[in-house]
Amino acid sequence: MSLDINELVRLVKRAAVEAVQAGAPMSGGYGYVTSTSPLEITVDQKKILTEAQLILTDAVRDYTVEMTTMPEYHETEETSGGAGDAAFAPHKHRYQGRKKWKVHNALQMGEKVILLRCDGGQQYIVLGRWEART
Repeated sequence: MSLDINELVRLVKRAAVEAVQAGAPMSGGYGYVTSTSPLEITVDQKKILTEAQLILTDAVRDYTVEMTTMPEYHETEETSGGAGDAAFAPHKHRYQGRKKWKVHNALQMGEKVILLRCDGGQQYIVLGRWEART
């Protein structure tokens, strides 16, 4: 499951209201990615969170974003193909408009993540990494 920033704010607000009403505060914590397919995050020796329990932000998942590029020209020189590829003729073309780009933020094995527990501990929002990627 993924969410944008507006959904995240709404979810955090709802969790805060529910926590106050239940008399139990929200809590944060951390975990370690112990599997990527399916995604599993280990919180402690006895608690392993499965994909169904995790809400992923864009900070910890791959996603596609559409961007507008400024007009510019792309030009290549003639190249010889390698490993049986045909040669590519030189060409020049205008590169502009809306383009889709994939952002590679998916979690990797062993990464440490910041978690926010919500819904009485049944679901956790994975906010981000708490150590820089290597």
